[in-house]
Amino acid sequence: MGFFDFLTEEIAIDLGTANTLIIHNDKVVVDSPSIVAMDRRNNKIIAVGQEANQMQGKTHENIKTIRPLKDGVIADFNASEQMISLFIKNIPSLKKRFFTPSLRMVICIPSGITEVEMRAVRESAERVNGKEVYLIHEPMAAAIGIGVDIMQPKGNMIVDIGGGTTEIAVIALSGIVCDKSVKIAGDVFTNDIIYYMRTQHNLFIGERTAERVKISIGSATEELENPPEDMSVQGRDLLTGKPKEILISYREIHKALDKSIIRIEDSVMETLAQTPPELAADIYNTGVYLAGGGSMLRGLDKRLSQKTELPIFIAEDPLRAVVRGTGTVLKNIERYKSVLIK
Repeated sequence: MGFFDFLTEEIAIDLGTANTLIIHNDKVVVDSPSIVAMDRRNNKIIAVGQEANQMQGKTHENIKTIRPLKDGVIADFNASEQMISLFIKNIPSLKKRFFTPSLRMVICIPSGITEVEMRAVRESAERVNGKEVYLIHEPMAAAIGIGVDIMQPKGNMIVDIGGGTTEIAVIALSGIVCDKSVKIAGDVFTNDIIYYMRTQHNLFIGERTAERVKISIGSATEELENPPEDMSVQGRDLLTGKPKEILISYREIHKALDKSIIRIEDSVMETLAQTPPELAADIYNTGVYLAGGGSMLRGLDKRLSQKTELPIFIAEDPLRAVVRGTGTVLKNIERYKSVLIK
């Protein structure tokens, strides 16, 4: 412990395509959509997070909304850096500080990320005053967040369905034995719904509406035990150009999402096929863990269970499983040294 340790703050960040979460002092202090609104005239950021999210699809020519992360990696370097910086400045206990403390950070990254993309994340963190930056693979963080003991010589399978990527990994002895990262997740589901509405109902809807439909009545199977009620959706009629409203049921959304879910199922099966036999035996006994916002899609656990013939468990707070795991690693950096990428 050095004299200047009180000047260092520790934060854990789950930098997601859809949402960014930050843990500070064991509490989730930021949980906001990863989106920024920018003034085109001077490239200044006007809003970030929830406020920018409400502007999405409703802006005029001087304002543009940007999602700085695509498929789990930084697509717009400048916007992502400003977004991280603003999120960190909004942490309540850091707001009171006269000066910006230096930061020790642990950040999640997708397991299929390239060296260049990794460097982009690290450089963004260093520019917002990150003195010590550690990276951890998302499925590993999710496993720790769910409460799996990753140090054991025992196989565990994690499927983390986020906004940009679905991460599938088999973990044993603090390492990823085999993994697959597919770019099919929440964002693709949203686009599937937009496409379905256009082709089946001649209705043009925006991203926010499609997202709302997905959360309210999204389903991975046709038969649900307690199905959600039909939902009315408003948009623009593509034939007349007039605003119109239609009623849709969860069965239609199942049709819209079916192709993408099949691809996720196939990826899970491929990962299982690559798993060494001893670990496969462990997975047969422990089952498969689901995390991430996409795992909350109704009936997805049942569907995966039928496909793999394994028990499927959803994390208790799937949206925060990854950031909770990152927070645990941050608290016990010495213990988890082997899983971090320095």
